[in-house]
Amino acid sequence: MPQPVEGEALLELVWKRLVPLYPDAKPLLEYRDCFELLCAVVLSAQCTDDMVNKVTPALFARWPDAASMAAAELDELEAVVRPTGFYRNKARNLKASAAILAERHGGSPPGTIEELVELPGVGRKTANLVASACAGLPGIIADTHVIRLCARLSLVPKADPVLVERRIAELAPSARWTAISHALNRHGKFVCTARKPDCTSCVMADACPSFGSFQKKDRA
Repeated sequence: MPQPVEGEALLELVWKRLVPLYPDAKPLLEYRDCFELLCAVVLSAQCTDDMVNKVTPALFARWPDAASMAAAELDELEAVVRPTGFYRNKARNLKASAAILAERHGGSPPGTIEELVELPGVGRKTANLVASACAGLPGIIADTHVIRLCARLSLVPKADPVLVERRIAELAPSARWTAISHALNRHGKFVCTARKPDCTSCVMADACPSFGSFQKKDRA
């Protein structure tokens, strides 16, 4: 039977076991600069990275910078980003954010979490991802995969991004935040998936209180 590990010990285990498996602590989204990354992360809400990566080449070919995207016709922008879902809100947020970037920040995303979250459509997950990738700041990127793993490992009592960010900040040194976030994200994408987690090949299995529970449901 697994012996659940809690608190700092659990995050130490994540650091020792998961981070070496996924050492590339960078976004899976494709981008050439920080403006493109910001747009791609906004589009990734309720959408896969693969789909976003299919859409963004045409998006950035047509509107390669903040000034051009701010001047885009909204219906044309909607048509390009439509495959990512929720395209009306996303197009509106992209256009509004681009205008702010062009007018106030020289066309590039600002370098602080506080400034980033003021942009339309940018929450703390997006802000942490952009700030960590572009400004080198420590980032706790509480996306759907990270939240799911933290709940399954009982790091948090429920799947909540605020609790996840707060808990990791309390228990892990800031220098580890970005690497831990990306490692949890990759493990959630490829092993501890939402519907059929592969518990038998998971390096965290002996410390996970959720080990085997999904297989038991499948057999029921």
